[in-house]
Amino acid sequence: MDFGLLYEMQRPNDEFKIDYDALIEETFEQIVLADEVGFDYVWFVEHHFLTTFSGSSAPEVIISALARMTKNIRLGFGVVILPHHHPVQVAERVAMVDHVSGGRVEMGVGRSSPYEQLGLGVDPRDTREIMEEALQVIPMIWQTDGQISWEGKHFNIPAREILPKPKQDPHPPIWMACTQPSSYEIAAKHGIGVLSFGSGAPAGMKQHIDKYREDIKSAVPVGGFVNNKWANFTLGHCGDNDQEAKELGAKAIKEFFGPNRPYTADRADVYERLLESWGGVPDHLASNFSRFQGGDQDLGGGGVPRAQLGELPADLLAERGVIVAGNPDSCIEGVKRHQEIGADQSLLIMQCDQIPHTKVKRSIELFGKEVIPAFKD
Repeated sequence: MDFGLLYEMQRPNDEFKIDYDALIEETFEQIVLADEVGFDYVWFVEHHFLTTFSGSSAPEVIISALARMTKNIRLGFGVVILPHHHPVQVAERVAMVDHVSGGRVEMGVGRSSPYEQLGLGVDPRDTREIMEEALQVIPMIWQTDGQISWEGKHFNIPAREILPKPKQDPHPPIWMACTQPSSYEIAAKHGIGVLSFGSGAPAGMKQHIDKYREDIKSAVPVGGFVNNKWANFTLGHCGDNDQEAKELGAKAIKEFFGPNRPYTADRADVYERLLESWGGVPDHLASNFSRFQGGDQDLGGGGVPRAQLGELPADLLAERGVIVAGNPDSCIEGVKRHQEIGADQSLLIMQCDQIPHTKVKRSIELFGKEVIPAFKD
């Protein structure tokens, strides 16, 4: 089992105001420590317009800085929002960061949400097509010497030589952010890894992992190799006091998935206008709109309905692996829930707006000293 940290870039705040200098310095301190104690991966999201929920709007900047501060930890784009960028620029920037890091980059891809897409002038209905086309173009750029050209539905590239190529041969591993079965199927079809961002007990994901493993056997990879790894998201918090750590972890995940965000009212207005103008929701956007429309299901993606999550006690969330929280022994048991279903990576969010910097560092330290070694024999 590998261990990764996911960063939205959050910190405790007053009145939804963020001290970005402190946020950046705390993030650097935490990841340097994670590198020292044996974490395998760190991943940075790309979000826009989400105020205090995410300070990570330019992950390539943060990753480049960390590339010079760390030695071993893999540095992941978690994820590049492909409909927001031209594939030439994505290929160039990821390749450059791969060189800066000495070949430690991982590239996750995704589509983001309609709220963010519309803010950048992108029609949400086109985003799956755009993403899939970009997924064809970027690995081709990386693997082609000399000039390349492309004529597609969403991108046209005249004959040009595009440099640099990545340091890793033939290119960094590619992953895809997934929240529903149709996304797992796309990842398997293209031969790329899964960054699963469900909110539920890992037991509910086993059938999806099993199907992904079977489907990817017949992949036609978009890149030079198949990445068949599955990373399973959860909140992680390890502390010296078992019950206190579980309670804080439960509070943090409930707030993380809760409605108390300054942009949510505006998002509701945006979505209401969209539904009125569209007359319905395209299937590939169903997961984005299900919660807005009051749906209590996760569309088969293995998650716990968000309203129900807020009602569950800390001990139950920890026992079922919805959170990995408690003292080191409890956290080992929580990680086992994810290992048992076949996940390759425990993808943990530790830094959040409910947990102060000192406690995040202590959690990283305890994981490195006592939890991670239990899975590295």
